[in-house]
Amino acid sequence: MNLNLLRIFVQVAETSNITEASKALFISQPAVSKAIKNLEASLGIQLFIRDKHKGLLLTEAGREILVLARQMKAIENSIYQIAGRENRLLGGKIKVGSFPAATTNLLSKAIAVFRTNYPLVKIELLEGVSDQIKQWVEDRTVELGIVASPLDSLEFEKLQSDYMVAIVPADHPLAKEPIIDLNCYRDEVIFCKGGHEIAMNSILREYRIELGEGLTVQSAETLIRMVRNGLGIGLISNFTLSSVSHDLVVKEIRPGVTRDIGIIAHSFGEISPAAKQLVTVLLQTGQESGEGFE
Repeated sequence: MNLNLLRIFVQVAETSNITEASKALFISQPAVSKAIKNLEASLGIQLFIRDKHKGLLLTEAGREILVLARQMKAIENSIYQIAGRENRLLGGKIKVGSFPAATTNLLSKAIAVFRTNYPLVKIELLEGVSDQIKQWVEDRTVELGIVASPLDSLEFEKLQSDYMVAIVPADHPLAKEPIIDLNCYRDEVIFCKGGHEIAMNSILREYRIELGEGLTVQSAETLIRMVRNGLGIGLISNFTLSSVSHDLVVKEIRPGVTRDIGIIAHSFGEISPAAKQLVTVLLQTGQESGEGFE
C-alpha cells in the first residue's frame, strides 16, 4: 500500500475539494486527481462521488477506508516518534479535540508546559462540544479528546470533577440565599447548554423536575449578558464559568448536578509516544487546577 496515496486521500476526504487539498499538500491539482484515480484503481473501488454542488462525497466504502487510513497515518507518525524519542528528539504531530472551556482552563496550560519539553511536536487543535469530540475520536479525526461525562465505550482518564451552579446579579433577591432550589424557580432558569445537556437532564429526571419554557443558550458569554439584563437565573457548569470573567454572584443549586471532565482515546496503550507525554502533562495540569473546582 502506497502511504503517500493514502495521505493524499485523507486530505481530499477532509476537505472534499481537490483544489483545497492541493494547497494543503503543496502539490498540483492534477497530481492530487491522479493520486486519487491511482488509489481507486489499485483498490478496484470508487472512493468518491463527484457532486456538482457539494463537491467530492465519500462513498460508504470510502468512509470506512478513511478511518483505516487515519489509523495508518497515526501508526506512521508513531514510528517516527519512537525513532525521535530514541534520538532524544521527540517530534511529530498530535491532533486533539477539546471544548472551549477545557481549552482555556486546562489545555492551554498543558501545551505551554509540553512545548518547553518537546518543542518539535506540533499540536493541532479542533474545538467543539463533547458529542462532536467523541465522534472525532471514534473516527480517528483526532488522537485525543477532552470531554465531559457521560462517556461511551472510549477509554477515559479523569482530569477533574465539575458541577453546575446558578448565577445572579449582586442586587438580585436570591444573591443572599445560600442555595437556589431549581424546583422553586424552574420558570426563571436560563440554561447554558455547552455540552451539559445529558448530565443535566439525567438529574432533572431523577428528581422529577421539569424546567419551564425558559431561555437556552450555547455560550457562557451570552448567559452572563442575559443574567445581567435581568432575564432570569443563569444555570451553568462551574468549570465553564471559570473560563470567562464576570461580576455575578455564584450560588449552589439543589439538586446538585455533577460530572467528570477527562481525556478520551481509543486506547491509551496504542496512542503515539508524543500523545502519551501530553496525557501525562494534562493529568498533572488537571490535578493542579482541580483544587479550584472541587
